[in-house]
Amino acid sequence: MLDKNYDPQTLEQAWYERWEGRGWFAPGPAGGAGAGTGAGTYCIMIPPPNVTGSLHMGHGFNNTVMDALIRYRRMCGDRTLWQPGTDHAGIATQMVVERQLEAQGKTRHDLGRDAFIARVWEWKAQSGGAITGQLRRLGSSLDWGNERFTMDEGLSAAVREVFVRLHQEGLIYRRKRLVNWDPVLHTAVSDLEVLSEEESGYLWDMRYPLTNGTGHLVVSTTRPETLLGDCAVAVNPHDERYQHLIGEFVELPLTGRRIPIIADDYADPAFGTGCVKITPAHDFNDYAVWERHRDELAIAGQPHGGLINIFSPDAAVRDNLPEEGDLIPAAYVGLDRFAARKRIVVDLEALGLLALVKDHKLQQPRGDRSGALIEPYLTDQWYVRIAPLAEPAIAAVEDGRIRFVPDNWKNTYFEWMRNIQDWCISRQIWWGHRIPAWYDAEGNVYVGRDEQEVRATHQLPPELALEQDPDVLDTWFSSALWPFSTLGWPDDTERLRDFYPTSVLITGFDIIFFWVARMIMMGLKFMGDVPFRDVYIHGLVRDAHGDKMSKSKGNVLDPIDLIDGIGLDALVEKRTQGMMQPHLREKIARQTRADFPGGIPGFGTDALRFTFAALATTGRDVKFDLGRIEGYRNFCNKLWNASRYVLMNTEGQDCGLGSDPLEFSPADRWIAARLAATTNTVREAMDAYRFDLAAQALYDFTWNEFCDWYLELCKPVLTGAGASDAARRGTRRTLVTTLETLLRLIHPLMPFITEEIWQKVAPLAGVAGETIMLAPYPAAPAVAADPAGEREVTAEIDWVRQFILGMRRIKGEMNIPPGKPLPVLIANASEQDRRWLTAARPYLDFLARTESITVLEDESQAPESAIALVGAMKVLIPMAGLIDKDAELKRLDKEIGRLADDVARTQAKLTNPAFVDKAPATVVQKERDKLAEHATAIGNLRTQRERIAAL
Repeated sequence: MLDKNYDPQTLEQAWYERWEGRGWFAPGPAGGAGAGTGAGTYCIMIPPPNVTGSLHMGHGFNNTVMDALIRYRRMCGDRTLWQPGTDHAGIATQMVVERQLEAQGKTRHDLGRDAFIARVWEWKAQSGGAITGQLRRLGSSLDWGNERFTMDEGLSAAVREVFVRLHQEGLIYRRKRLVNWDPVLHTAVSDLEVLSEEESGYLWDMRYPLTNGTGHLVVSTTRPETLLGDCAVAVNPHDERYQHLIGEFVELPLTGRRIPIIADDYADPAFGTGCVKITPAHDFNDYAVWERHRDELAIAGQPHGGLINIFSPDAAVRDNLPEEGDLIPAAYVGLDRFAARKRIVVDLEALGLLALVKDHKLQQPRGDRSGALIEPYLTDQWYVRIAPLAEPAIAAVEDGRIRFVPDNWKNTYFEWMRNIQDWCISRQIWWGHRIPAWYDAEGNVYVGRDEQEVRATHQLPPELALEQDPDVLDTWFSSALWPFSTLGWPDDTERLRDFYPTSVLITGFDIIFFWVARMIMMGLKFMGDVPFRDVYIHGLVRDAHGDKMSKSKGNVLDPIDLIDGIGLDALVEKRTQGMMQPHLREKIARQTRADFPGGIPGFGTDALRFTFAALATTGRDVKFDLGRIEGYRNFCNKLWNASRYVLMNTEGQDCGLGSDPLEFSPADRWIAARLAATTNTVREAMDAYRFDLAAQALYDFTWNEFCDWYLELCKPVLTGAGASDAARRGTRRTLVTTLETLLRLIHPLMPFITEEIWQKVAPLAGVAGETIMLAPYPAAPAVAADPAGEREVTAEIDWVRQFILGMRRIKGEMNIPPGKPLPVLIANASEQDRRWLTAARPYLDFLARTESITVLEDESQAPESAIALVGAMKVLIPMAGLIDKDAELKRLDKEIGRLADDVARTQAKLTNPAFVDKAPATVVQKERDKLAEHATAIGNLRTQRERIAAL
């Protein structure tokens, strides 16, 4: 027997340890025990979480969906692999260890590269497994025995192999180009690591004197400090104000240099003065203009062809190179870019060259790790020539070899891929895959898998000193190889042959280009096939208000807190930890106390997983409301208590496993038909990635049909004196088989509670097996064995339910005790109604508490009665003698008055600006909801009073 109360904390960890310990998560050898008997193999690659990280709601949602699919396909008989692993997270991990050193008064340079890398590996060994432990708490059935890490030796060998091959084909090259530069971290960063936020700034209008002495051009800019690197002024070729000046020159203020006026569509006549300065080494748009006009600028005698980098890696104004002379005025050398800005503005004003300064809103790019303002920076980097790789990747989606779910995301993919730029893959940090390139003293570069290969390939003498490139590869480079490197490539392994291509990728829309597209390109290039067949794109998990969850907003929810629970004070401390601004800490603390006045009670893993599944619509974003998980915790309780009822009525009883005859009641046949229909619905939904529809179908069947109706309809058979032994056996058989099948249906979404109950129920249903996770997933017949019979019994039970509900509604409205037996008169009954009245009498007497049932041939014979309709048939309950009319009217008047007083108090609150403006939004909304509920209740009570007054 199950424990009286459902307590997820007592059963979840024990079951997970048993599943993992028995090796049930592994796919098993092909054709061997546990290999599965389904159509073939099924594989999902986990999006590797950062080794620095901890589980957030996005991880919880993402991994619930993946585990549901893996458990479903495993039960369908496929040989399944869910490949686990973590990402080394180059910049993020290096920052963690550097902060540890900073607390000790040291830097990585104090340790040196080798010692620092050893320190990072040491930290990874100590802390890197935190997130995998949290994934276990979610019930994730990953093949932990084959866990991979993007810096392990096998994956590192794959990275080197790909780099060398691409370089040999001319698809990897080194070049000086503009990149996103983080002046705090001293490295290039990807677009994904840049956060653009609107900030308040200024627009400066500066006068550039025309060299022909006819006046000035007024140039608008948001960055006057980059003036030192200008190579031209651009005007729109269609701007009539400036057409006569195209080809003329201006004197660049403060520098003495002469720069040309060029025509380019990039200049917007409506922005500022319509004249824009072109600083190609410090603006991506300006760089594109420079590329279009580079020959023109070279003819104009521009230093460095106009591509002048004025900043150091620290974003300070650099010194001049020996060959440059005084290209950069000495007054600004060494100044931080913002200090240089102030100095330049002051100097321009002193020269009468500052025309106007006005407030201006602009998008500012900041590094997501350092928070520093990102600087477009000209530097030598390694690039992948991406267009040749993108073309087949586009074709793979166009011809259907890869399918996006929902389909509209392929348009986002195409937009990015058809406008793709070469990929900067080098990073100026120490933690990561070091670029397999070596340099000699002359600057010659040699690429190879290791130095020994380089020397052999290029026949370099032993005495020639070589130094390996100090840069490492972008983390996304190794992640792009994830679907095949984790399976053993470049070796020809059995796992690679069996599980590549994988089946589906589950990921968020925000990394379609940064990860999804790159995996497709690399998979096609090195495996000759797509890396996955389907790409299921889910949205971001947002809070109940629709806001993105972030630490800065203090609205983050930890899935483990939802599973185990957390007190209010601990939750407030967790959300405000590390926040320096007192006003922000207080704001977040206040909002947390309003949203979670009692803290978070802890709902268990199954309730959380079912919530994620129910929210997994095809929309972009997922709003997570604590009320939903509370409702699904109640669903777990409902399933638990229903199972206890089934076990109490079947354990130690004859459940029809022998040869004795079985007799199935209409309710037995009805629930079997509903179970078959639900099975088909759930399987179709799972196959279509509609987890929300699967969850809804399971919830409706379990709560409404199985628990609320079938378990009640069983009682006349199980406890009634008139039921035969064969009928009792038939009902017990139906109880245990329905519940056992239902548990297998639910298992992929709620693995723990279903396993615990299944262990008790399966033997009663005659089902053998060590674990539900390896039991076959239910398969409903495509065509019902007796469709006419199923339609008949469904109509009969629907009729019974309407009859019972009608009786209960009348009793409720008239304040008649639910258990009080009542005489019933039937009017307008068809022949079918009469047959069902006879057959369903045990249900009606037991559940509707009918004292007697009389069919009237003439409705006019009926006394004053309350009426319920069952189709066209009327169920009449005579009112005479059932209630004390005067006492009931007095009670109703009192209740209406009480609610009216509550309405008046609530209305007063909601019309008080002091309450509406200052109270938390959730509290105000709660009062509005209460007002609407009370208004509805008063209307219902008044209707009831009118009916009783008319008796």
